[in-house]
Amino acid sequence: MSCKRSFPAVLAFLSGVLIVFPLASTAQVSHSEQVQIAPPLLRAIDPPAPDATPEALEDQADNLRASKLYLDALDYYHAALAKKPNDARLYNKVGITELMMQRYKEARKSFERAIHADREFADAYNNLGVVYYEGKHYSAAVKHYREAIAKDSSSASFFSNLGAALFSKKEFEPAVIAYQHALELDPEVFERTSRAGVQAQLPSPEDRAHYNYTVAKLYAKMGLSDRSLEYLKKAMEEGYKDLKNAYKDVEFSQLRKDPRFTELMASKTAVIAN
Repeated sequence: MSCKRSFPAVLAFLSGVLIVFPLASTAQVSHSEQVQIAPPLLRAIDPPAPDATPEALEDQADNLRASKLYLDALDYYHAALAKKPNDARLYNKVGITELMMQRYKEARKSFERAIHADREFADAYNNLGVVYYEGKHYSAAVKHYREAIAKDSSSASFFSNLGAALFSKKEFEPAVIAYQHALELDPEVFERTSRAGVQAQLPSPEDRAHYNYTVAKLYAKMGLSDRSLEYLKKAMEEGYKDLKNAYKDVEFSQLRKDPRFTELMASKTAVIAN
């Protein structure tokens, strides 16, 4: 294969798994302020075989998408759709690929087609929410995440995404409830989201600091001391203004007995510049 294209990436939960898709800009700015435009996407492999089964085409498309050969993946997904029309799963995968390519309008339409094909397909509602979230239309994102949860309340990813959208709207109390549900379903959910995911979308260091403090409280409440201390340190680094509340918030009552808590709170952690 040839002509692979690498992308800067951001993380989000699509279809219940962590998906990497490109950041908003593909232009690279040098230290001399010259702009270099990245080359266009190119197809790298032979087109789909006319006699291939829909299943084989879908499998190949999945592999191509995993290799970031997005145009080729779309060719194979569309070829599969031609043989298996109105398939909600295929439309959903097309939408994910388009989202990775920053084709937000096309991705939205693909997820809407998936929903039209299967009104009970929770992943498609979630992924449609991601499109709106990336466009900073947080109310619409919340609406679709809640629709996904109404269809399937067992996905930590759905609750994590809902928490992110509510947090971006500064609706902190319902955001905390959503995050708590996410952690109860999967204690590792925030580790997969990471700094490049939810926090990258928060508009200010103050919001990022608040987010980290909130996650630290949730981990402390669950008795996960190591994770709580990790996020408490991040809150300090982001300059969280109400850090003294850690001495009185009930969620930290057990953690306050840990010598590492005392050591961390006594440290002079440098604030990271925005």
